[in-house]
Amino acid sequence: MLIDSHIHLDNERYSEDRRAVLQRAYAEGVGLLLSIGIGEEAINMDGALNLCREFSGENGERIEGLPKLFASAGVYPHNTHEIDEKLLAKLDHLLAQPEVIACGEIGIDYYHDGAPREIQLTGLKQQLEVAAKHKRPILIHCRAKGDDPVANTEAWDDLFTILESDWRPTGIGGIMHCFSGSLRQAQRAIESGFLISFAGNLTFAKADSLREVAGLLPIDSLLVETAAPWLAPAPDRGKRNEPAFVARTAATLAAVRGVTPEVIAAESTKNFLRLFRLPPDVGN
Repeated sequence: MLIDSHIHLDNERYSEDRRAVLQRAYAEGVGLLLSIGIGEEAINMDGALNLCREFSGENGERIEGLPKLFASAGVYPHNTHEIDEKLLAKLDHLLAQPEVIACGEIGIDYYHDGAPREIQLTGLKQQLEVAAKHKRPILIHCRAKGDDPVANTEAWDDLFTILESDWRPTGIGGIMHCFSGSLRQAQRAIESGFLISFAGNLTFAKADSLREVAGLLPIDSLLVETAAPWLAPAPDRGKRNEPAFVARTAATLAAVRGVTPEVIAAESTKNFLRLFRLPPDVGN
């Protein structure tokens, strides 16, 4: 079984064929999806949970021919200026729901500066408090100002300052989503209890340095994802991504590490289930 650990299934680009997208994923061996709840506006962060309930049986069981769905909820860095007491109360409510197993994606983005940096940092800390209350792992988005993670470390430095003081002591852990940092940044994340998730950009022609990092990390720290509908893997870069394509990222990761795709599927699934304390048959 493969797990797509990060997909924006509530995105409008799936509005016409969402069930077919899920069916194609299941046909490719994807047994579980983590649907990300951030919404275009933060107040709509319940969209992922609504889809979990739409595409599950009456008691939350997996529907035949479709992957099992879980959800997250959180305020994306660009939307942290929207955080107020009402929004934090909604996040608190959502993280109490059994289908919502993670808080995210949350974090820091200095590439776009969609919100002032101090507001991003404050918003991250506020959400860590809510996630800790519910013992939910966090899904971290971190994007540096430039494309070189070795030369542009400010976002990562600010992130780790917060995580190592405010999150690591909880022992809850989380996922570094769509990882694009350096080897040292990956190692530092692992030391703080995070899994490292690779997306379709791992397959891009110019991603040699990222593939090098992926080949050096311990296998019990790895996940795969699509980050769909964005970051479609080669050869479909620039097109709409979908969860079936996570198999391509897994195949690239397998080639980098000199193992079979089946090994990556088995190990990444085991890692995901361990982090979220889910039973081994949850996607079957």
